[in-house]
Amino acid sequence: MSAPGMSKTAAEIAKLLGVETASRAVVTRVSGIEVAGEDAVVFAVDAAAVKAALASKAGLILTQRDAETSDSRVLKVRDPKYAFAVCAATLAVPEDGPLVHPSASVDATANVGVNTRVGAGAVIETNAVVGEGCSIGSRVTICAGATLGDRVVVLPGAVLGSTGFGYVRNPETGEYRLFPQQGSLVIEDDVEIGANTTIDRGALGETRIGRGTKIDNQVHIGHNCTIGKNVVIAAQVGISGSCVVGDGVVMAGQVGLGDHVTIGPGVILGGASGVFPMKHLEGPGQLFMGVPAEPIKDYLKSLARVRRLK
Repeated sequence: MSAPGMSKTAAEIAKLLGVETASRAVVTRVSGIEVAGEDAVVFAVDAAAVKAALASKAGLILTQRDAETSDSRVLKVRDPKYAFAVCAATLAVPEDGPLVHPSASVDATANVGVNTRVGAGAVIETNAVVGEGCSIGSRVTICAGATLGDRVVVLPGAVLGSTGFGYVRNPETGEYRLFPQQGSLVIEDDVEIGANTTIDRGALGETRIGRGTKIDNQVHIGHNCTIGKNVVIAAQVGISGSCVVGDGVVMAGQVGLGDHVTIGPGVILGGASGVFPMKHLEGPGQLFMGVPAEPIKDYLKSLARVRRLK
């Protein structure tokens, strides 16, 4: 259950979702079905949920286009869950308080766009650029020279544009010396970055995160990586330096990529999968699993062989 937010009529919500309605309801929040009131929007993805929603006090019910009901509260949409998320964003009330928390440290040379909120203890360093309408959580560090687009959301504790882990070894003494890490980090519009995630700057070039990509908590992305648009990266994923991840890739929790790996557009990597250095995976919509990652059919065959060894 969410707190009351912006007030919208049923007609306004219907127009937003590209459908029509005869309802005259006024809604202010989204809600679970069990606790819905007349001011709430709910969603139902199957017959049982539709039945429960119709029995509730919900003001508007989002459901599938083929739902068999003529209740005026029902808005039939292609994807009720997605439409529910759209409604939640529309009904949300802007946070109160100052845009930049008094305890935040924003360098005088940094450029922070309008309507961007900077949380307690956040640090924005020299010549960093943060676009409009962003949300920078508490204790976030945006390192010198990093660039964030518009509407970027960064959750608490994330570090953006830190020095990459790149060393050169002296073959005679065994000493390691840091290779220059003086490149940049570019994060495009509408990216969301989870708590305690770290994204390194490029060594000599750039690290880039494409528009609309969503990154979970405790993810590490190494230097010189290029992450495409609308990529989804779940918690504890580790991406080594100089990897290329195509548009629309989905990476489940604890996936690991060795250095210089290329993941083609639309590939799905299952949880705890590993891709060895210098490898290239292709196949839009294809699921890869295991270490080393292989197509799911091959992975299941390999797993069956191993179990038969017992």
